[in-house]
Amino acid sequence: MGSERQERMKALGARLRGLRAEAGLTGAVLAQRAGVGQPTVSKVENGRMVPSADVLRRLSRALDLDESTAREMRDLLDAVEAAPDIAEASADETLAGTTVDEAVRSARLVRSFQCVVLPAMLQSAEYARHVFESAPNSTPEAVGRAVAARVERQSVLYEPGRESAFVLTEAVLRTWPGSPALMLAQLDRLLAVDSLTSVRIGVIPWRRAVPVMPRHGFTLCDRRAVVVETFRGERVVDDSAEVAAHEETFSRFEEAAIFGIEARELLLRVMQEFRDLEGSTTR
Repeated sequence: MGSERQERMKALGARLRGLRAEAGLTGAVLAQRAGVGQPTVSKVENGRMVPSADVLRRLSRALDLDESTAREMRDLLDAVEAAPDIAEASADETLAGTTVDEAVRSARLVRSFQCVVLPAMLQSAEYARHVFESAPNSTPEAVGRAVAARVERQSVLYEPGRESAFVLTEAVLRTWPGSPALMLAQLDRLLAVDSLTSVRIGVIPWRRAVPVMPRHGFTLCDRRAVVVETFRGERVVDDSAEVAAHEETFSRFEEAAIFGIEARELLLRVMQEFRDLEGSTTR
């Protein structure tokens, strides 16, 4: 049985499909008129994607909806966003983060910005366990499978022909679960991954003002899609305008970050602080 959110996504998609049929348009024509990708229209209509408010406005304009019907569509979207995203049948899939992991795995260029939690591709197994345990309705068995899947998928970092760039706020390094020892191992992993020629890890230090107020983390997969991360889960957006906007935002965060020796020195300072904290807690 699907979650309440999934059912509302299907209702929104069915209504959009019905309005498109009434207008006598194909999905491809509607996508062209709205300035979005044809896969976006297909995914929304089939209840597999939640459109952004901007995409829904474009679709409504392309369908020439009257104000009453356009409001109905907005209400359907609001209902989707308000619904909890818990499905018994897909709990393992939600925990495993297949949406973001599979999107990242298929990309040759990955760029990720995070302001609270470390990017999935950089998490140690123990750090990832804490992430998955905080998910709704998690079970020890599901968490174990999710952690194993995440660690296995991180092998793409070492595959030739791939590039990855990660930008973190300093707050990410200081937002820690578990124990100081866990974070020492996690930060040591960041240093090891940063030594790869195909990976760049940047940090925006607290002493620098952020160029844009961060609202959430996101991951760009090539220039085809962006995975937007929220408390309710992750959603893949392949609308070209949305992807371009996130690319521009990532570039601004990237310009504010420090890389290379400066970033490594910052990581080492934070590690020393965790050592001091570990020592104080064991006395």
